[in-house]
This record gives sequence, C-alpha cells and structure tokens, in this order.
Amino acid sequence: MKKATILMIGNYLSSPRHNRNVWHGLSERLPELGWDVITTSPKEAQIFRLLDMLLAVMRHRKDYSLAQIDVFSGRAFIFAELCSFCLRMLNKPIILTLHGGRLPKFAKRFPKRVARLLNLAEIVVTPSPFLQKGLKPFRDDICVIPNPIDLSVSIFRVREKAAPKLIWVRAFHEIYNPGLAPKVIKALSSSFPDIHLVMLGPDKGDGSLEKMKAIAKALDIENKIDVIGSVDHHEIPKWLDKADIFINTTNYDTFPRSLLEAMANGLCCVSTNVGGIPYLIEDRKSGLLVAPNDPNDMADAIRLIVTRTEIAKKISYNAHKKAVGFNWSTILTKWDELFTKVISQSNE
Repeated sequence: MKKATILMIGNYLSSPRHNRNVWHGLSERLPELGWDVITTSPKEAQIFRLLDMLLAVMRHRKDYSLAQIDVFSGRAFIFAELCSFCLRMLNKPIILTLHGGRLPKFAKRFPKRVARLLNLAEIVVTPSPFLQKGLKPFRDDICVIPNPIDLSVSIFRVREKAAPKLIWVRAFHEIYNPGLAPKVIKALSSSFPDIHLVMLGPDKGDGSLEKMKAIAKALDIENKIDVIGSVDHHEIPKWLDKADIFINTTNYDTFPRSLLEAMANGLCCVSTNVGGIPYLIEDRKSGLLVAPNDPNDMADAIRLIVTRTEIAKKISYNAHKKAVGFNWSTILTKWDELFTKVISQSNE
C-alpha cells in the first residue's frame, strides 16, 4: 500500500572514508513498506552538505509529509538546528534521532540549544537507553528504537575454544581510540606468541591511523596487526568469521552496530565500559567490559577468554542470543509504526 513521503536528513556519505550506517539501510528498506523516501545529503564538505540539506527542505516542501533528522553533537548539531527551524516554519512534523556518545556532555554545555531543538520535534528517538537517560532532563518522552542488523548475512558459530585471533571494526578516528589496540597486543604477546589482530575501517584523516601504526612499530608488534582499511559492508561477516575475539576500544559510544554484528556472529566481545555499551553487553554473560584506555584491563579480559573455555563458550552463545532480537524485520516495523503515528496525528 502506498504511503506518504519522508524526507530523511543526515550524513548520506558514500566515499571510502565513511562506514555505511543504519540510516542508509533504513532509507533503503522503507520503500518495501510503501514509503517514498528523499535523502539528503551526500555532500562531503560540511558547508555544502548543510546547504544541500536546507535546499532539500525548501525544494521538496510540497513532496514530503514528514522529516526525520539525525542529530549529533559538535558542529553537526547546527545542521539539525537550522533544518528543524526551517521545517517548523513550513509546519512540517519532525522526528529527531539522537546519535553519538558525546551528546550528553554537549547537552550539559549547551542546555538551552538542546532543549530548544528537542522541543521542536513531535517525537525524539534514540537507539540507546544511554542517550534516553542522558537527555531526559531536556525531554522525558524520548523513545528507544535500537540499531538493527541483518541476521540473514551473519555467520554464527559458537566459539567452543577461543584462539587469540582478534578483530577490530570501526573507523580510524580518535573517539574510537584505535591506538589502544597495539598496546593490548603487546601486553598479550609474551603469553600468546601467535596472537594476531585484524583492523577494518575507513581512515577519517585525523591522524589516528598513523598514530596507531607508530605505536605498533615502537612496541615492535607490527607483524601481529593487519590493517585492512575500508571494506564493503556485506564482506564484514566473512572477516568476523575468521576471528574469535572482537575488541571495541572506543572512548565514546551509544549502540554500535559493529559490536552487535560481532555478537550475532558469536564472537567473544571485549569492550570498553562507556556510553551505551553496558546496555548492550551484560558483563561476564554476553561479553566482557573493561575500563576505557586501559590496555592491561583489556588484555586480562582477552586472556580470560582464551584460557577459560567455559567462559568463551558462554559468552559466544549468549552474545548471539542477545543479537537475535535486533534483526531488521523487527526494528523496521517499529519505524513504520512511528512514522504512521506521527503523520496520522499531524493530519488530525
């Protein structure tokens, strides 16, 4: 059945420097349910991306019935502000989707701006209870729709005995702290001479990749790390299947899809205990949580997985069981119901 048209505003970037994100998948799947979708913007330069978003708001104002906007902290917050102000002048209903582990700190620094923006929307959504709780002082009706994964492409196997074969899947950027990874490998290299780490992800160009390589060289463990770089998203399950342990070194996070995909594949996940991660991983049950930026703490957790087969098996099985609840078919239905509700209310 034909439904309305939605304008989706966010970073629809497609160059090798950027991972494919949840909003890409959502915009592609909504037409399966009868929605028409307009997306903006694919522009690389921030100023041109902002202009493209504002032009889309005005140019297509007769075409769409609802606008959905991705909200991040920092300079990107301005994008959501300006687009929302324009949409409100056009009397268009707005759904805001909150992202990014830095948003609660940003909100404390700029409370008036955050409160003003959130109050412009009919509904505010976030993928993680972490942001729901962190932004509650500004709006107490924020709803949670988790980030989804495609279970049909997962390659699940229980890690009955985990080998020291590690994988890291994120973008090379300071917030994901890739420089922690070689320090962890160094801390484990004497115990496990055959330890090996594969790192997948685009280079964001902030020097994090070069810094990580310099640390690996200084620690003399370059031969234990393979930097693959950016790969097509549909290839990631094959890479995950080659490893037994997934490490997440980030300093900020909300509800990382890369971690969820690793769990779906049955990897034993070791992650920093930051942001929304504790809402996704139950420590000692579906993964192991460690202190941020602490190579010894992460190394101890990995050592436990490799040497204790009963722990590896339990974590692997429970991680997959947890991830099953986040399949696209379930999450897409939630978005469909939300869009239908907002449009129905706006027509009353």
